[in-house]
Amino acid sequence: MSLPLQSGLPVGQLLAGAAGVVADLLGYALAAAVAAGVVSLVFRWYFKEQASKGVAALVGVAAVAALLNAEKLTGVIDPTTAAVLFDLDEVLTNVAAIAVAVAASVAGWRVGDAAATNVFAVTGVKGLEGEVSRVVRSVGRVTAVTLPAEVGDMDEHDAVSEEKKTEIAGKTLLFPRRLTVEELRDRLVSRLKDDYGVGYVDVEVTEKGTVGYLAVGSRMTGIGPTLTPGAAAVAVEADPATSASPGDVVQVWTDADSPERVVTAELRATSDDVATLAVDAADATKLDTGRSYRLMTLPSEPQTDREFASLLRAAAETMGVVTVQEGSTLTERTVGDLDQTVTAVRSAAGSIEALPPGSRSFAVGDVLYVVARPEGLRRLETAAQAQPSSPAVGE
Repeated sequence: MSLPLQSGLPVGQLLAGAAGVVADLLGYALAAAVAAGVVSLVFRWYFKEQASKGVAALVGVAAVAALLNAEKLTGVIDPTTAAVLFDLDEVLTNVAAIAVAVAASVAGWRVGDAAATNVFAVTGVKGLEGEVSRVVRSVGRVTAVTLPAEVGDMDEHDAVSEEKKTEIAGKTLLFPRRLTVEELRDRLVSRLKDDYGVGYVDVEVTEKGTVGYLAVGSRMTGIGPTLTPGAAAVAVEADPATSASPGDVVQVWTDADSPERVVTAELRATSDDVATLAVDAADATKLDTGRSYRLMTLPSEPQTDREFASLLRAAAETMGVVTVQEGSTLTERTVGDLDQTVTAVRSAAGSIEALPPGSRSFAVGDVLYVVARPEGLRRLETAAQAQPSSPAVGE
């Protein structure tokens, strides 16, 4: 039906024609909204992401265009009802239909995406892009946690790529209901590590289950981070003992008729006839990578530093260094007052006290070597800084 622009028609006929046009436009709007909503829902279901607004609008306009073309084909089949293609009222009707289709497509896109998000949340999907409605949060069987739009870097660890942080930012993760704040935090950390391959997570979860702060770090890889200062790793061709395994202390002998002992090393890894040895940096030049050696396993010896490095790499805690500044609240506290584990304290004079007692108080200039979770270390760093003084009365 076209717009009733003809003059000389009775008022009743004009009103009836206008009502018919409005009904047609509402029908076009409904068709566009349904088409855009279906596309948005299917896209969310298949790709787990929000469909583009432009794609939804294009689909809605295409649906309305298909309906308009169907009417034209009906006119061709029945010449008595055929309309003139370039009549002004027909052109205005088509333009109005397209405009209504665009507006309705955007509405359908929003409704379809929101419906898909809420339906998938109730069915137990692990992760979503977008907000879950309050109704689903309250009556569903999930807790939806939306990550911050900005993900920071952890100073103590290697940085995560910007692409990975962009992938994490704004993500909505779903968890079972009735979790405590600590349980929710632990599950969130595990999900981020497992699903996104990050090594370390520093996150603050509020009592309401929202994320107030999020930073990620990359886990240190390779043999380098486990080498003690002054040590080096060398790969040589060797014939290790059948009982030798990574971590054993071995003697390195030349493979000759009259063998000679070269160095004492720690076996780190073996692959066929290649062995990776950790030796003192000064002894590394004694090993010739162009010749073959024989390894002799020695009795096991305590290796506290090696064991500590291995445990620290696998644990959720990390090690940090904090300096007590002038005006810090730590000057009023002791080692026993802290939730973090203080392994050593270096005073301003330079003396080092390992494993200080709980009664040991802090002074300005003390350097604390602490083992704690990232969020605990961050809180301690904040407390060690100079605190702003309260303004005096009348200022």
